[in-house]
Amino acid sequence: MPPDLPPTVPPATRSRTAVVTGASGGIGAATVRRLAAAGFSVVAGARRMDRLAALAAQTGARTVALDVTDDASVAALAVAVPDCAVLVNNAGGALGLDPVATASVADWGSMFDTNVLGTLRVTQALLPALIASGDGIVVNIGSIAGRVVYEGGGGYCAAKFGVAAMTETLRLELCGQPVRVTEIAPGMVKTEGFSVTRFGGDAERAQQVYQGVPNPLSADDVADCIEWVVTRPSHVDVDLLVVKPRAQAAPHKVYRES
Repeated sequence: MPPDLPPTVPPATRSRTAVVTGASGGIGAATVRRLAAAGFSVVAGARRMDRLAALAAQTGARTVALDVTDDASVAALAVAVPDCAVLVNNAGGALGLDPVATASVADWGSMFDTNVLGTLRVTQALLPALIASGDGIVVNIGSIAGRVVYEGGGGYCAAKFGVAAMTETLRLELCGQPVRVTEIAPGMVKTEGFSVTRFGGDAERAQQVYQGVPNPLSADDVADCIEWVVTRPSHVDVDLLVVKPRAQAAPHKVYRES
């Protein structure tokens, strides 16, 4: 925990541990910064440990090497974090923009393993600690792609629809337990890695996604939403928060300046 917490940090957050997956960049790293500044004891998990080390130096977060697609890695996370009150399942991503007819089965499998099964693995591993905390919250990072489909997005949409279905099912199954369950579904977010990864490292093609779009969301915009959700009173459960830039009405309807 950073030693210089502002005096406005609520005392209740000072002893609460928050785990953030996919924390080495983008929304995950922004969430670590936000929650650490809000007074949470943050555990940042990701594969890129060099980037986590820099983030830890900035925020005081504890780092854990984490691959959400690996059972042993997730099991090690649960051992390393026996106490947990907040879980932000952020690890995920998209691969390709091919139509269903020619899409890569391997890419679809990878998206399912990271977005859906990765979220499942981490949730299962930390759920006993979340329940034991007496006031736990699971925040799954979905997407508007998990609400409305678009051409070329079949695999990613299917994966994020899976996250939405898992989130809603978990909320039903935990009814009566001291754990809240939220999905945050962002629209167009401009981060340093999402679209570059989607297009196999083609930075020029990735940049075209945001061409002419005035003020797409930033990673910190989404992290702000996450901080707001996890700092609501414990009886308040925000089931779903959909957030888009003003220029975006739907995944397939975006205003672009000429």
